[in-house]
Amino acid sequence: MTEASRHDAWEMGDSYDLYMGRWSRQVAPLFLEWLRPGRKLDWLEVGCGTGALSAAILADCDPRSLIGIDPSEGFLNKARANGEDPRAEFRVGDAQALSLSSGTMDIVVSGLMVNFVPDRQKALQEMARVARAGATLAFYVWDYPGGGMGFMRAFWTAAGALDADARELSEDRRFPFCTQDQLADLARQSGWADVEAGEVEVPTRFKNFEDFWRPFTLGAGPAPGYCVSLPAERRQRLKEKLEADLHYESDGSIAFRARAWTIRGGAA
Repeated sequence: MTEASRHDAWEMGDSYDLYMGRWSRQVAPLFLEWLRPGRKLDWLEVGCGTGALSAAILADCDPRSLIGIDPSEGFLNKARANGEDPRAEFRVGDAQALSLSSGTMDIVVSGLMVNFVPDRQKALQEMARVARAGATLAFYVWDYPGGGMGFMRAFWTAAGALDADARELSEDRRFPFCTQDQLADLARQSGWADVEAGEVEVPTRFKNFEDFWRPFTLGAGPAPGYCVSLPAERRQRLKEKLEADLHYESDGSIAFRARAWTIRGGAA
């Protein structure tokens, strides 16, 4: 296990939802607006996590069916708890070896997941394999290297100032390929046809410092995993540095933006 992956705590669905889920829920409908899918389709969502995109699909896209796949039972439990729908089914599965028959899905999507898969090309090839001819394929990931995740960058900047080793754990260092051009090229290399790229952006506003800090203390995700691994004294130093370094609005809130790159194509 690498030092970076050691801090990726993906089983705690409720904690992860507080850290990232609230922003995932905002960006998912914008992705679907950009995608402009048809109605009454059979959907597969690869890496459904706690169900942010799943909920948006069920609410906005009138699917005939939706299968959500994720390796984390903890995340799937959260997705199921978010609301039962007879059209939806959530299963444990591996993006690199989908347990579905070839050519069975009308639309295959993935949200904020592809960068975490060891063999990203294999995952995109699997998405294409299970899609029917002419089906839509699409995914989106955060713009880590371009500064598109402001609150994460603020955390790692402070952490790196106190601990040089922390710099190598930041998402921009771990996922330098998360640029619009490189992600589009990855889709083409994986056999996707007619690849297009876009972007969506949402505000990430924290009502005060405690609202900003608390999710980092819950251990779910790379930055929170790093935070809780620190001895109490070092964690307190990090908290104090962040509290001093952040920019506050007149009402005490803390405002950032979150940008995701969107990629779509077709199954050959």
